[in-house]
Amino acid sequence: MKKTLYSLMLSDDVVRAVDALAHRMGTNRSALVNQILAEYTDMVTPERRVQDIFRQIGEILGADTDLVPFVAPNAMTMSMKSSLQYRYRPTVKYSVELYRDREEALGELSVVFRTQSRELLDAMGDFFRLWKQVEDELIAPHKSYATDYALYPGRFTRTIALPGRRDYATGDVAAAISAYVQLFDRLMKGYLAGNMAPRDVESEYLAWLRAGNTIL
Repeated sequence: MKKTLYSLMLSDDVVRAVDALAHRMGTNRSALVNQILAEYTDMVTPERRVQDIFRQIGEILGADTDLVPFVAPNAMTMSMKSSLQYRYRPTVKYSVELYRDREEALGELSVVFRTQSRELLDAMGDFFRLWKQVEDELIAPHKSYATDYALYPGRFTRTIALPGRRDYATGDVAAAISAYVQLFDRLMKGYLAGNMAPRDVESEYLAWLRAGNTIL
Protein backbone atom coordinates (compact mmCIF):
# COMPACT_ATOMS: atom_id res chain seq x y z
CA MET A 1 0.00 0.00 0.00
CA LYS A 2 1.54 3.31 -1.14
CA LYS A 3 2.25 5.93 1.52
CA THR A 4 2.47 9.70 1.01
CA LEU A 5 3.67 12.49 3.29
CA TYR A 6 0.86 14.75 4.56
CA SER A 7 0.75 17.69 6.98
CA LEU A 8 -1.85 17.69 9.75
CA MET A 9 -2.71 20.40 12.27
CA LEU A 10 -3.06 18.66 15.64
CA SER A 11 -3.27 20.04 19.16
CA ASP A 12 -0.24 19.54 21.37
CA ASP A 13 -2.29 17.55 23.88
CA VAL A 14 -3.45 15.14 21.18
CA VAL A 15 0.11 14.68 19.92
CA ARG A 16 1.39 13.96 23.43
CA ALA A 17 -1.37 11.40 23.97
CA VAL A 18 -0.69 9.75 20.58
CA ASP A 19 3.05 9.61 21.26
CA ALA A 20 2.50 8.05 24.69
CA LEU A 21 0.17 5.41 23.26
CA ALA A 22 2.54 4.72 20.36
CA HIS A 23 5.38 4.19 22.84
CA ARG A 24 3.32 1.70 24.85
CA MET A 25 2.37 -0.16 21.68
CA GLY A 26 5.93 -0.30 20.38
CA THR A 27 5.22 1.77 17.26
CA ASN A 28 5.59 5.40 16.14
CA ARG A 29 3.30 8.40 15.75
CA SER A 30 2.77 8.12 11.98
CA ALA A 31 2.03 4.40 12.10
CA LEU A 32 -0.42 4.81 14.97
CA VAL A 33 -2.28 7.72 13.35
CA ASN A 34 -2.48 5.70 10.12
CA GLN A 35 -3.87 2.73 12.08
CA ILE A 36 -6.42 4.84 13.95
CA LEU A 37 -7.69 6.49 10.77
CA ALA A 38 -7.83 3.15 8.95
CA GLU A 39 -9.88 1.60 11.76
CA TYR A 40 -12.19 4.63 11.94
CA THR A 41 -12.86 4.45 8.20
CA ASP A 42 -13.09 0.65 8.32
CA MET A 43 -10.13 0.24 5.94
CA VAL A 44 -7.97 -2.88 6.21
CA THR A 45 -4.30 -1.91 6.03
CA PRO A 46 -1.56 -4.50 5.36
CA GLU A 47 -0.52 -4.18 9.02
CA ARG A 48 -4.04 -4.81 10.26
CA ARG A 49 -4.46 -7.79 7.94
CA VAL A 50 -1.22 -9.32 9.23
CA GLN A 51 -2.29 -8.78 12.83
CA ASP A 52 -5.65 -10.44 12.09
CA ILE A 53 -3.87 -13.43 10.52
CA PHE A 54 -1.53 -13.77 13.50
CA ARG A 55 -4.42 -13.50 15.96
CA GLN A 56 -6.25 -16.32 14.18
CA ILE A 57 -3.11 -18.47 14.04
CA GLY A 58 -2.81 -17.99 17.80
CA GLU A 59 -6.44 -19.09 18.24
CA ILE A 60 -5.94 -22.17 16.06
CA LEU A 61 -2.75 -23.21 17.83
CA GLY A 62 -4.17 -22.42 21.25
CA ALA A 63 -5.45 -25.98 21.50
CA ASP A 64 -2.13 -27.45 20.29
CA THR A 65 -0.05 -28.42 23.31
CA ASP A 66 3.08 -28.92 21.16
CA LEU A 67 3.25 -25.38 19.77
CA VAL A 68 3.19 -22.23 21.89
CA PRO A 69 2.45 -19.11 19.79
CA PHE A 70 3.62 -15.59 20.60
CA VAL A 71 3.13 -12.32 18.74
CA ALA A 72 4.11 -8.82 19.78
CA PRO A 73 1.60 -6.00 19.11
CA ASN A 74 1.99 -4.35 15.70
CA ALA A 75 4.75 -6.75 14.67
CA MET A 76 4.97 -8.28 11.20
CA THR A 77 6.46 -11.46 12.66
CA MET A 78 5.07 -14.05 15.05
CA SER A 79 6.80 -17.00 16.64
CA MET A 80 5.88 -20.47 17.87
CA LYS A 81 7.99 -22.53 20.24
CA SER A 82 8.16 -26.31 20.34
CA SER A 83 10.15 -28.78 22.46
CA LEU A 84 11.89 -31.78 20.94
CA GLN A 85 11.67 -35.22 22.50
CA TYR A 86 15.43 -35.44 22.61
CA ARG A 87 17.48 -35.91 25.81
CA TYR A 88 17.53 -32.44 27.41
CA ARG A 89 14.44 -31.34 25.43
CA PRO A 90 15.95 -28.58 23.27
CA THR A 91 13.51 -26.07 21.80
CA VAL A 92 12.80 -25.14 18.21
CA LYS A 93 11.36 -21.75 17.30
CA TYR A 94 9.21 -21.24 14.24
CA SER A 95 9.08 -17.65 13.02
CA VAL A 96 6.51 -16.49 10.47
CA GLU A 97 7.14 -13.14 8.79
CA LEU A 98 4.42 -11.76 6.52
CA TYR A 99 5.25 -9.06 3.99
CA ARG A 100 3.39 -5.76 3.75
CA ASP A 101 3.63 -5.65 -0.03
CA ARG A 102 2.92 -9.04 -1.53
CA GLU A 103 4.22 -10.13 -4.89
CA GLU A 104 4.58 -13.87 -5.38
CA ALA A 105 5.59 -14.64 -1.80
CA LEU A 106 3.29 -14.04 1.14
CA GLY A 107 6.15 -14.16 3.61
CA GLU A 108 8.81 -16.43 5.05
CA LEU A 109 8.93 -19.28 7.54
CA SER A 110 12.10 -19.70 9.60
CA VAL A 111 12.94 -22.68 11.77
CA VAL A 112 15.54 -21.70 14.37
CA PHE A 113 17.22 -24.26 16.61
CA ARG A 114 20.01 -23.97 19.17
CA THR A 115 21.89 -26.98 20.36
CA GLN A 116 25.47 -27.94 21.14
CA SER A 117 24.85 -31.51 20.04
CA ARG A 118 26.60 -32.23 16.73
CA GLU A 119 24.51 -35.38 16.40
CA LEU A 120 21.27 -33.40 16.65
CA LEU A 121 22.51 -30.65 14.32
CA ASP A 122 23.39 -33.24 11.68
CA ALA A 123 20.04 -35.00 12.09
CA MET A 124 18.12 -31.73 11.74
CA GLY A 125 20.14 -30.79 8.67
CA ASP A 126 19.29 -34.18 7.18
CA PHE A 127 15.60 -33.60 7.89
CA PHE A 128 15.55 -30.15 6.30
CA ARG A 129 17.21 -31.50 3.16
CA LEU A 130 14.72 -34.37 3.13
CA TRP A 131 11.85 -31.89 3.52
CA LYS A 132 12.95 -29.91 0.47
CA GLN A 133 13.37 -33.11 -1.51
CA VAL A 134 9.85 -34.25 -0.59
CA GLU A 135 8.37 -30.88 -1.54
CA ASP A 136 10.30 -30.83 -4.81
CA GLU A 137 8.68 -34.15 -5.68
CA LEU A 138 5.17 -33.63 -4.32
CA ILE A 139 4.24 -29.98 -4.67
CA ALA A 140 6.77 -28.10 -6.82
CA PRO A 141 5.40 -29.54 -10.12
CA HIS A 142 1.91 -28.25 -9.22
CA LYS A 143 2.88 -24.68 -8.30
CA SER A 144 3.04 -21.66 -10.59
CA TYR A 145 5.56 -19.97 -8.29
CA ALA A 146 8.98 -20.92 -6.99
CA THR A 147 9.77 -21.54 -3.34
CA ASP A 148 13.10 -20.29 -2.03
CA TYR A 149 14.86 -22.46 0.56
CA ALA A 150 17.99 -21.76 2.59
CA LEU A 151 19.86 -23.72 5.25
CA TYR A 152 22.23 -21.92 7.61
CA PRO A 153 23.91 -23.09 10.81
CA GLY A 154 21.02 -23.34 13.25
CA ARG A 155 18.40 -22.01 10.84
CA PHE A 156 16.23 -23.22 7.96
CA THR A 157 14.10 -20.80 5.93
CA ARG A 158 11.42 -21.18 3.30
CA THR A 159 9.27 -18.63 1.50
CA ILE A 160 5.53 -19.15 1.85
CA ALA A 161 2.81 -18.31 -0.67
CA LEU A 162 -0.69 -19.36 -1.65
CA PRO A 163 -1.87 -20.61 -5.06
CA GLY A 164 -3.10 -18.05 -7.55
CA ARG A 165 -3.15 -14.28 -7.32
CA ARG A 166 -6.50 -13.79 -5.61
CA ASP A 167 -6.86 -12.31 -2.15
CA TYR A 168 -7.44 -15.04 0.39
CA ALA A 169 -9.51 -14.38 3.50
CA THR A 170 -7.45 -13.94 6.64
CA GLY A 171 -8.98 -17.11 8.06
CA ASP A 172 -7.83 -19.13 5.03
CA VAL A 173 -4.28 -17.78 5.32
CA ALA A 174 -4.17 -18.44 9.07
CA ALA A 175 -5.50 -21.98 8.64
CA ALA A 176 -3.02 -22.80 5.85
CA ILE A 177 0.01 -21.53 7.79
CA SER A 178 -1.09 -23.22 11.02
CA ALA A 179 -1.66 -26.58 9.34
CA TYR A 180 1.69 -26.42 7.56
CA VAL A 181 3.67 -25.62 10.72
CA GLN A 182 1.85 -28.36 12.62
CA LEU A 183 2.69 -30.88 9.89
CA PHE A 184 6.33 -29.81 9.78
CA ASP A 185 6.66 -29.97 13.57
CA ARG A 186 5.03 -33.40 13.83
CA LEU A 187 7.06 -35.01 11.06
CA MET A 188 10.32 -33.44 12.20
CA LYS A 189 9.82 -34.79 15.72
CA GLY A 190 8.95 -38.24 14.38
CA TYR A 191 12.06 -38.25 12.19
CA LEU A 192 14.42 -37.04 14.94
CA ALA A 193 13.00 -39.56 17.41
CA GLY A 194 13.74 -42.37 14.96
CA ASN A 195 10.05 -43.21 14.53
CA MET A 196 9.91 -42.16 10.88
CA ALA A 197 12.09 -43.11 7.94
CA PRO A 198 12.33 -40.80 4.90
CA ARG A 199 9.64 -42.83 3.10
CA ASP A 200 7.32 -42.36 6.12
CA VAL A 201 7.80 -38.58 6.00
CA GLU A 202 6.92 -38.56 2.31
CA SER A 203 3.92 -40.82 2.86
CA GLU A 204 2.58 -38.63 5.69
CA TYR A 205 3.07 -35.48 3.63
CA LEU A 206 1.21 -37.03 0.70
CA ALA A 207 -1.65 -38.07 2.98
CA TRP A 208 -1.78 -34.51 4.33
CA LEU A 209 -2.11 -33.14 0.79
CA ARG A 210 -4.79 -35.67 -0.13
CA ALA A 211 -6.77 -34.57 2.92
CA GLY A 212 -7.29 -31.24 1.14
CA ASN A 213 -4.69 -29.07 2.86
CA THR A 214 -3.48 -26.00 0.99
CA ILE A 215 -0.10 -26.00 -0.72
CA LEU A 216 2.15 -23.21 0.51
